[in-house]
Parts: sequence; structure tokens; C-alpha cells
Amino acid sequence: MRTVAKEAQSRGVNYELMEAMAQIAREKSVDKAILVETLEAGLLSAGRKRFGQTANIEVRFDEPSGRILMRLTRKVVEDAEDPASEIDLEEAQQHDPDARLGQDLVQELTLEDLGRNAIAAAKQVLVQRVREAERERIYEDYHDRVGEMVRGTVQQVDRGNIYVKLDRSEAILPPREQIARDRYHQGDHIKAYIIAVDKLARGPQIILSRTHPEFLRRLFEAEVPEVAEKIIELKGIAREPGSRAKVSVISNDDKIDAVGACVGIKGSRVQAIVRELGGEKIDIVPWSQDPVVFVTRALSPAKVLEAQILEEDQKILVTVADDQLSLAIGKGGQNARLAAKLTGWKIDLISKSERDRQRDLERRSRIDIEELEVAGPKLREKLIRAGIETVQDLLKAPREEILAIQGIGEKTAEKLIEEATALHEKRARELAEEAARAAEAAAATARAAEAAAARVEAQAEDETEAPSGAPPEEAPGAEPGPERTA
Repeated sequence: MRTVAKEAQSRGVNYELMEAMAQIAREKSVDKAILVETLEAGLLSAGRKRFGQTANIEVRFDEPSGRILMRLTRKVVEDAEDPASEIDLEEAQQHDPDARLGQDLVQELTLEDLGRNAIAAAKQVLVQRVREAERERIYEDYHDRVGEMVRGTVQQVDRGNIYVKLDRSEAILPPREQIARDRYHQGDHIKAYIIAVDKLARGPQIILSRTHPEFLRRLFEAEVPEVAEKIIELKGIAREPGSRAKVSVISNDDKIDAVGACVGIKGSRVQAIVRELGGEKIDIVPWSQDPVVFVTRALSPAKVLEAQILEEDQKILVTVADDQLSLAIGKGGQNARLAAKLTGWKIDLISKSERDRQRDLERRSRIDIEELEVAGPKLREKLIRAGIETVQDLLKAPREEILAIQGIGEKTAEKLIEEATALHEKRARELAEEAARAAEAAAATARAAEAAAARVEAQAEDETEAPSGAPPEEAPGAEPGPERTA
């Protein structure tokens, strides 16, 4: 009866095990053959822990019956010294009455024969292998999808991390990849960009982002068919996630307006993207190969008066109207910063009045070469032909270039440079003194304005403190003031 009950129990355990394996295979998308192989290895390890590492144990999955078959083979001896490979004759005959010395006894094993600890170890091996197989599957499914936009459902929000369900896989959106305004709760739908698939990560392997510039590109591809079809090309993207972005676009079809197509009818297309990004403002800029034109457009909505490339400094000097300077810079310098990132140029912004002042200073600090007394008419003519028209040009020119001019030797060059330096320093002092006087006059004007404002304020306070029933005293000879009402 015990044997029958034990076999029945074993069949039940086998059935439950097979059902569990089938469920794992369905839910985790793990090949059943891998599970069977893993389970066989786990049970073999458990059997050797129970009977000894040298035990001759066979574990096999029987497909027709859906059972795990386990057999232990030991040699029948008079007095067993190694229980893992030998069995006493008396014990052998309890399993098989026909057992004889020197024969191999094949003993059918059940899961119960392995003991609870051994079964738990086998289960742990199976769970571990399932995890490894699942991680391998996720990596194979997603490592080629880095750079794609995906849609998922928020499973959990924990310590700032957002865990997202993607089909049969789980992804994570770390805090650093989230837009500051984003607020998600369990069950919410979410769009994000796959930036990495980490095979060695302890948690979810799929890393998502909503702050990556390419996420904005994928949103444009989803909302603007012309972008998805490559008719319109996004040449560059500069983002400060959740706040503002600038996108440069160009059309590969002369009949299609790149900016208009991206904006959509009444702004429908770009507004859909803005809503997805939680109100992030988006400037769409027509791309240009000309750096001056491109930078001018990128600084929109500010109007640029002039832009000049400074090759030696690798930057562009941009002049705007005085009332446009703050608009060009943007709040916290954001507009200028995004324009520089989008165009790849360093941008120096200056107001028109300041630019005019600089030009006036440059004009007034200019000293023509004719003012050099040490240089006669013929020498001045030679210097001008060599491109040296001012004292400043002379001081900037390499000494070798000056000596290369016919008729100029070491002594002449020394005298020219000495006098040019003296003239330049004298003019610089004069301009500095003039600027100091202007600053002092401006400061005096400001002080006078402040004093006048203080007098007006004091007078207003005196009038306020006068008794409500008595009119203020009139100054001698003053005309009566207008009647006051309470």
C-alpha cells in the first residue's frame, strides 16, 4: 500500500511540476526544452547530494508520459563500503528479491527519495536558469532596438524609478532620464526611447529615456509623415527637457515647406508633441549651410540686425536692437545656449548701442601710418603697399614681415615699432581718461536723479503726515493749490 501511495504521490508531484514548467514556458517565453534540460541537471545534482557525488544516477524526461524518470544503479556486494556505488545484498533483496552478488541493481527513484532540501535546491536551479533564459531572451529581442521609441504601461513607481511593462518584458525609466514635469502612476500609458539594453544589470535590462534628444526625433517621425518618409530631414536637435527645444529642419522636396509640415494645420502636429513632453516649447528652425543665416534663424524669436564671423575666435558676433537683447539671450541664457548647441557655433550677443560704441572706439583709436614721424613718404607708401595702413597694423605684424619690406632694416624697424608703441599708448590713455570723465558725469547724473527722487519721496511723506483737517502751508508767494478731497 505504501509503495502504491508513494507512486501516486510521485505522479502528482510530477504532474504539478510539468504544469508549472508549461506555465513558465508560456509566461516567460522560455523554451520548454531548456527547462527540461535544466530540471534534469538540477535533479541529478540533488540526487548526488543525497546518495553521494560518485553515484550512478540517470535522470530523464519521458515525453509521452510527461514524467521525470530517475534511476540509481549500484553494485550488489556482501558488505558495502561506498554507499554511492555499492549496496548490501540484504538491502538489495528488499528492493528486488532476485538480487544476487555482483549484479547491478537499478533502483527507481522518486522526488521524495531525494529529500526536501535536495528538491528545494533543484527548484532554485530551475528558477535561476529561467531567469537567465529570460534575460537572454530580452537581450536578444531588444539589443537591436536601441534607438527606438516604445510604448508601455507603468507597473510601479519606486524611489523615483518608473518600471514599465513592454509586451512580455520590463523596462526602467531612471530619474535622470525623466522630464521634471512628468508625473506617472500605476496603469498609465507611457512613451519613451530605448537608450541601452544592459545584459549584466541586476534589475530590468531595458533602460528608457524621455530626455534624450533623439526621443524628440522619434516623436516627430510619429506625428509628421514627411519626417518618417525622409522627405523632411531633422538636421539637428538641441533640448533642455521639459523647458524648451530647438529643431533645425530641411526639405528634400522643393514643393514642401519643412517648417509648415512640422507645425501642421493650426499647429496640430507640433502641439501633439508639446503635450507629450509636458508643455516643452519647440522652435522649428529652417536649416542653412550659411553659418550667419543659420545662427540668425536659430536665435528666433529675437530679430538679428547683423552677424559677423570671427574666424580667429571660432565664433559669431551677433548684433540685435537694444530692446531685443534680453529676448535673444532668453531666460537664464536659454535661447542663446540652445541656438549655440543647435548651430555648433559660439555666439556673442551685443546690443546695437554697445556695438556702435565699440565701433566708435575702434575708429577713434585708429592711428593712420602717416602719423609716424620716423617714416618718410616713400617708407609710408611701402608700408601701405604691404597692407600696413595703421599703427595698430604695424604693432600686430610679425617682425619678419616688417623686415621683409624693402628699405627696412633692423634699426629702422626698431624705431618704427618704438614710435608706434608710444603713439598707441598715448591714444589709449586719452580714450581711457575720456571714458573715466564720461563715467563720472554719468554717475553724477545718476546721483542727482536719486537725490531728486528722494526729495520728491520725502515731500510726499510730509504731505501724507499732515493733519487731515488742516491744509498744507503755502510757500510765500506761491499760488494756492487745488482743493484736496478726503
